[in-house]
Amino acid sequence: MQRLLLLGDEAIAQGAIDAGISGMYAYPGTPSTEIMEYIQASPEGKSGRIECRWSSNEKTAVETALGMSYCGKRAMAAMKHVGLNVAADAFINSAITGVNGGLIIVAADDPSMHSSQNEQDSRFYGKFAHVPVYEPRNQQEAYDMVFDAFELSEKYSLPVLMRIPTRLAHSRSGVVKRRQIPEKKFRLPDDSRRFILMPAIARKRFKILLENYEKLQFDNRLTKYNTFKDGPDRSLGIIACGIAVNYLMENFSDDELPYPLLSVSTYPFSKDIIKDITGRCREILVLEEGYPLVEEQLRGILDEGRRIYGRMDGTIPRDGELNPDIVASALGIKAGKGHTVPEIVKSRPPSFCKGCGHADMFNAIVEAIKPYGIQGVFSDIGCYTLAALPPYSCINSCVDMGASVTMAIGAADAGLFPSIAVIGDSTFTHSGMPGLLDAVAKNSPVTIIIADNLTTGMTGGQESNAIGRLQSICTGIGVAPEHVRTIVPLRRNHEENVRIMREEFEYRGPSVVIATRECIQAGARRRKSEKSEKQKNNEE
Repeated sequence: MQRLLLLGDEAIAQGAIDAGISGMYAYPGTPSTEIMEYIQASPEGKSGRIECRWSSNEKTAVETALGMSYCGKRAMAAMKHVGLNVAADAFINSAITGVNGGLIIVAADDPSMHSSQNEQDSRFYGKFAHVPVYEPRNQQEAYDMVFDAFELSEKYSLPVLMRIPTRLAHSRSGVVKRRQIPEKKFRLPDDSRRFILMPAIARKRFKILLENYEKLQFDNRLTKYNTFKDGPDRSLGIIACGIAVNYLMENFSDDELPYPLLSVSTYPFSKDIIKDITGRCREILVLEEGYPLVEEQLRGILDEGRRIYGRMDGTIPRDGELNPDIVASALGIKAGKGHTVPEIVKSRPPSFCKGCGHADMFNAIVEAIKPYGIQGVFSDIGCYTLAALPPYSCINSCVDMGASVTMAIGAADAGLFPSIAVIGDSTFTHSGMPGLLDAVAKNSPVTIIIADNLTTGMTGGQESNAIGRLQSICTGIGVAPEHVRTIVPLRRNHEENVRIMREEFEYRGPSVVIATRECIQAGARRRKSEKSEKQKNNEE
């Protein structure tokens, strides 16, 4: 069979294509973005055989995928870990409704917060929702798991959660392809009433969910990924979850690990496999990328008096990524010496791209707020968050998608004047619009500055659903048309932009300033593409 060199994200995407997926829905966010991009660029995506388009947010992505599943087709939704917070309502309730066609939700976690607000562990969402969770150890396993996940989803009528951390998502390895499965035929559910979560129906569905969750721990589509290997030194047993196995084995060759090893890659798992190792070993070391999910279960029920080491007792740090050195330290062995960073390599603080319109926008904001002497500029998730750093140092919050608008409303309620929110165009359509509706409903004296760079810039320039719609959206929500202002953030327009901002700051109601200028990187890519297309047409 064909062998491909794939990122972990791409392995999941290729697995979905080969497993007969019909719909792919996502919102861009590192480290999950490449899943959708790979499917969009595939022949199946380009031809329209697979429906694949960026959703407005993660909640709508999961709901749309559930709608595809309702019709008997296989679907996938993908997002970063904090995106699963946004999708939680739909995700958890989909476990109760059940699915018709197979449904996989991929959550890409970001331990050490390389590009995120937190480093939460999505496995807990699987436990909370009572759905099966796959946590691949490598790219080949990520690919193979997709096939089993779809089959498991359809067998138990459950959505399946797949969790992949940054290092696996963004590293490459060889993947052997399987023969592609045809997509499923259109087939409505035999009982559509189960999708109506009225209390009488939901109570029955929840009982079924609990019953299925108990059965899952014995299903081969899950259990085959959890393996036990005995070792001669039973003074210590090691439980390694997902990618943690790789960090462990970098300190040993396959034949040198002296301790019994239980490798866990799926959840829920049978208590029997835990007892295989706790029954043999006096002490247990738990290696998990993320929160101590397995360790907590061991300490609560299954330890049988054994001494347990892991994140909870400080043997493994409570925060940050695992790595081979941390594992070596936990085992009391000498870590391998890594490469030193050459002196020529210098650290560089993050900054706006040269020529970025956000820089001119924030220069205007800094000057516009000077007379007020306030610290009340609430920002959001995006490139513009860099304005927290010098030379601007003018934003005072970055919490979650859409929070800039609603925090500004709350601050205005507390007496802050002016109360200002800065939010990107894609983030605004993701979760900023409900906050603006709140502001309109209570006539809140806030000014929302939308940094409109005509793309989803921070994640690589994906298409934004906001393009060309911002003004009509804001007036449609109820902002007075005369207080929806558009500016072009260029140096030559600086004085005019400052004037417009101050005028809207003074308005004692909700106002919007849309700062529109194409992302410098997206613009360069667009021009290059247009030039290439023009040359191709001329040659023809």
